[in-house]
Amino acid sequence: MLVSCETEQELKPLARHVVVIGVDGMSPDGIARAETPNLDYFIENGASTMTARAVLPTSSSPNWASMIMGAGPEQHGITSNGWERENDPMPPAVTGVENIFPSIFSVLKIQQPEAKSAVIYHWGGFGRLFEKSAVSFSQHGEDQFVTTQIATEQIKKNQPRLTFVHLDHVDHAGHEYGHGTDHYYTSVEEADSLIGVIREAVEEAGMLDETVFLITSDHGGLNYGHGGESLAEIQIPFILCGTGIKKNYEIPESVYTYDNAATVAYLLGLERPQAWIGRPVLSAVEGNEYDDPFTFEPPAMAKVPAPEIHP
Repeated sequence: MLVSCETEQELKPLARHVVVIGVDGMSPDGIARAETPNLDYFIENGASTMTARAVLPTSSSPNWASMIMGAGPEQHGITSNGWERENDPMPPAVTGVENIFPSIFSVLKIQQPEAKSAVIYHWGGFGRLFEKSAVSFSQHGEDQFVTTQIATEQIKKNQPRLTFVHLDHVDHAGHEYGHGTDHYYTSVEEADSLIGVIREAVEEAGMLDETVFLITSDHGGLNYGHGGESLAEIQIPFILCGTGIKKNYEIPESVYTYDNAATVAYLLGLERPQAWIGRPVLSAVEGNEYDDPFTFEPPAMAKVPAPEIHP
């Protein structure tokens, strides 16, 4: 079981700012095999696991929705990339702002209405997954560089309580050249460089000592795509680094993509909606101890080979 602070202390914010950087299609294999000095820094100075899991299907819309909504497709109803608000074959279990399942953005807006939030996304489809009326700023960037530039400008100008940045070019490389190729690893290295730019902006804004970074992905990939049930597709990185986070700590908990929203809520001192199934990753936080009476072990990353490309 996990031993943490008292229940009422859970609602006290651990960080004043949280910056979430989601890199579409970035697998643990990509981080392991590419040159990633910035990600290496976050891992060495934070808490991480390379065996976190996405949800099925391992497609973008269900997983980005799960990441920000603290629940799976069974709850939020976004079961494929074909989902649209006006054509949802499976209605959400509950609805909130804009008549969709509540995301971390509307939870923040309701509980801390004075807090600023910013969502900057490279993939246009991400824009339909969250409540734009609940965020202070949202904008679609035409490429990874413009997306990063917009994000850094917002961080420096408005110092949002919650910043969410979506980068899509790694997924493009996987689809065009194949996962496990030199082009794919180069795209991961480019993402690493952009993550470093975002960190520099946080430092320049004077926020660094009050910020937690959360870096993750929506899925991995196999051959030229994703959507299946292999470990290469479903395992994702989950990295926390910043104020109050343990250093050089390998997270022993099972982590799922819907734990992202729950962890952000915990860090910002927000109460989680009852409809969420995600849990905050408490063992990553200083002062919390992990004591599991069971001996279950996740599959080791060493057992997952680099994806093979089949013509």
